[in-house]
Amino acid sequence: MLTVYGATVVTLMMVFYALESRSPWFTLAFAASCWGSASYGFLAGTWPFGIVETVWGVIALLKWRRLYRAAL
Repeated sequence: MLTVYGATVVTLMMVFYALESRSPWFTLAFAASCWGSASYGFLAGTWPFGIVETVWGVIALLKWRRLYRAAL
């Protein structure tokens, strides 16, 4: 089940990353999927992967915030 979860969140990351240019909300979804991928990394015992994905999630969240504010 852990492998299925990991494959799912990584696939979602790829999809949302590809759709980021369409809406800031895809950037937010990308951030959430990064954190899902980070949780997979921690659960699988690969904490360096979990840390990197956590950081990518924060970067995506900051990008979403900038895009959202610009759209207002």
